[in-house]
Amino acid sequence: MRPVQGWRTVTVAGTTRETASARSIRFTVADWPGHVAGQHIDVRLTAEDGYQATRSYSLSSAPDEAPQITVERVDDGEVSPYLVDIATDGDVLEVRGPVGGYFVWEPDDAPLLLVAGGSGIAPMRAIWRAARAHGTPVRLVYSARTADRVIFGDELSSPGGPETTIRLTRERAPGFEYGRLRADQLSALLGSGGVREPRLRVYVCGPTTFVEDTARALTDAGADTDLLRTERFG
Repeated sequence: MRPVQGWRTVTVAGTTRETASARSIRFTVADWPGHVAGQHIDVRLTAEDGYQATRSYSLSSAPDEAPQITVERVDDGEVSPYLVDIATDGDVLEVRGPVGGYFVWEPDDAPLLLVAGGSGIAPMRAIWRAARAHGTPVRLVYSARTADRVIFGDELSSPGGPETTIRLTRERAPGFEYGRLRADQLSALLGSGGVREPRLRVYVCGPTTFVEDTARALTDAGADTDLLRTERFG
C-alpha cells in the first residue's frame, strides 16, 4: 500500500453539484502519487488569523482518474460548507494523503456487494468504477433519505453504472424502493436461492449506526467477516 504523504497544495480544477447539499471537487496535483479505490485524503483549511481545521474525505474517483472528493454539507461544520458552497476553480487547498489500507479495493475477480448510506456513497463510486474497468461484477444498494438527496443519481441510472437498488427512508417516490434495509433483504443479497457466494467481498459505508446495524445483519446472515469491510462517517 502506498505510504501517507505529507501536506501538499492542490488546485481546484472543477466542481459538480450532486445535490443541493453535496458537491464533487476535482483537484490538479503536481506530484500526486496515485491512489487506491477506497482511500481518503485529509483537507486542511487555514483562516486569516491562522486557525486551522482539518477533515477527512473519501476519494470518489477511480485510480485512473484525477483525485476527486464528494462532500455533503454539515451545516455547523468548519470545512464542508466552504467546500460545498464556496470553493471555486483555481482555489488552492492543502491536502494530505492518500490515506488508508483497510477499506480499499484492488483488482480482483471476486464479486462485490457495496452497501452505502447517505454520503457513504463517495468511496463506493471509486470502487465501482475501478471494478467496472477490471470487469468485476458489482452490486450496489444505496440508502438515502429522499430522492433529492441521492448522490451520483445520473451515473447510477446510466447503462454503464453498477447493478443498483436505491432505497428511500423518508419518502416514497417512483423508481425507488421504500424503507430501511431489513435483515432478510440483506441476507438475500449474499446469494441467490439460499446459496451463499463464498468469494463475495462486501463493503459497507455510511453513518455509524447504519454501518453497525448493516454489518451486524450481514454477519448474522452468514457474510464472511474476513471479506467484510466497513467505514463509518461522522
